[in-house]
Amino acid sequence: MVDAGMLNKISQAPGFIAALDQSGGSTPGALRLYGVNETDYQGDEEMFRLIHAMRVRIMSAPAFTGDKVIGTILFERTMDGDVEGQPVPSFLWEKRGVVPFLKIDKGLEAEENGVQLLKPMPDLDALLSRGLAKGMFGTKMRSVIAHADKTGIAAVVKQQFEIARQILDKGLIPIIEPEVLIKSTTKEEAETILRDEIAAQLDKLPGGERVMLKLTLPTVADFYAPLVAHGSVIRLVALSGGYSTADACEKLSHNHGMIASFSRALAENLRVTMTDDEFNASLGKTIDQIFAASAHKA
Repeated sequence: MVDAGMLNKISQAPGFIAALDQSGGSTPGALRLYGVNETDYQGDEEMFRLIHAMRVRIMSAPAFTGDKVIGTILFERTMDGDVEGQPVPSFLWEKRGVVPFLKIDKGLEAEENGVQLLKPMPDLDALLSRGLAKGMFGTKMRSVIAHADKTGIAAVVKQQFEIARQILDKGLIPIIEPEVLIKSTTKEEAETILRDEIAAQLDKLPGGERVMLKLTLPTVADFYAPLVAHGSVIRLVALSGGYSTADACEKLSHNHGMIASFSRALAENLRVTMTDDEFNASLGKTIDQIFAASAHKA
């Protein structure tokens, strides 16, 4: 059963969703941006300990509350970790008013037909049960679209919605994320195909079932307005996709009803060497900037 308080927060409250879900492959890059190089640690365990420390610093910062950050996407290890002696999911919701989501995908297949599908997730049911028991509200899974190939994009969207139904059956809310690469030479054409494929799948959802969408900021402003307005969409969130914070916020401000779900753009100005005051001030400024871009007219 979906938590009514969390659903109300995610569907109605002004704000944005923070993405703190870098996994094994993307963690070194996130740490480098933070000022921690590969030579500063040995092995995966130390790497994950360092990224968790960074995330704890973000989650426990004064500005990181449900007033502006309405949700957070977590890596599995982060879900299993603690903040100030409390499990991360309950800390986020009970202490901060921030709704927790879980990144569930296990990486991507090799590119075929201009896209990368999700790798198989044989242990998904057990992971969903564990997430539910820990108080998670929803999930997120990312596929990649590199070219405007109708066959490939249709396959990505079909796979995402098939897995979404399994997630819905568990009582969790899926964030469907087919990312169109911002450097794609056929980005605008890919977005046209993607919008049509998503709309067709949304129309097939059983009555009352609703999902969230996480999409690359579109080339044409308000291009995804029909999806924002669709009765089966709880909320449409934007990924920064490699744009700087300033560029991502500027583009987002032209897309009505779309809110941010930024990862790199959220943390790009944070450094491990900052004092707590410097860190909190920098994060607070970025949160205000992303909130303003997300809180524009609905």
